[in-house]
Amino acid sequence: MEVLANFDVINMFLHLDKTLEQVIRDYQAWVYLLLFAIIFCETGLVATPFLPGDSLLFAAGSLAAISGCVLEVQWLLLVLFCAAVMGDSTNYWIGRFVGPKIFSRENVWLLNKKHLDKTHAFYDKHGGKTIVIARFMPIIRTFAPFVAGIGRMFYLKFLSFSVLGTVMWVGGFVMGGYFFGNIPLVKKNFTLVILVIIFISLLPGAIAFLREKYAKGDLK
Repeated sequence: MEVLANFDVINMFLHLDKTLEQVIRDYQAWVYLLLFAIIFCETGLVATPFLPGDSLLFAAGSLAAISGCVLEVQWLLLVLFCAAVMGDSTNYWIGRFVGPKIFSRENVWLLNKKHLDKTHAFYDKHGGKTIVIARFMPIIRTFAPFVAGIGRMFYLKFLSFSVLGTVMWVGGFVMGGYFFGNIPLVKKNFTLVILVIIFISLLPGAIAFLREKYAKGDLK
């Protein structure tokens, strides 16, 4: 039963256009609240990095382009922008207040004082770039605000780059879906498009990981 449940979740993510269409039929304008909640949790809670982000924005944008759909692209952009920025800020403050307590526990896996010091130094040097780039990297975008909070990055600096990254992320994927999601070739192969989006999103993180491993001599 657990395997079947996991399969259903994966199937739902891969067919987000159909899933979202059904949700819109069932809940109408309440879908805005649902989309807000998903994006807020994906960006704002460290425990939920598995929620769909890029693909959901693209699917929502493609449905907003359909005549008669309850989703209006301008409201969609506003709602998702607010969700992502508020999620980022929530995650930042959780990291700022809770993070140091976690790092004080020396035996927590991957969490120690050295990592905190490195994070602080990294964000002092590359903070803005990190926040913007992280927007386009699943999993990492969930943890980046948390780590920025732990590193005590100046909040207004963090917020400014969070807003910039959010405009690029939400605007890019929603408008991409709006203009290209209903092209017959794309619509017919929507699952493949979702997989390509996921692959491209994960690619920078995989490249960075391999580079780090290679630099350390783990890969030869």
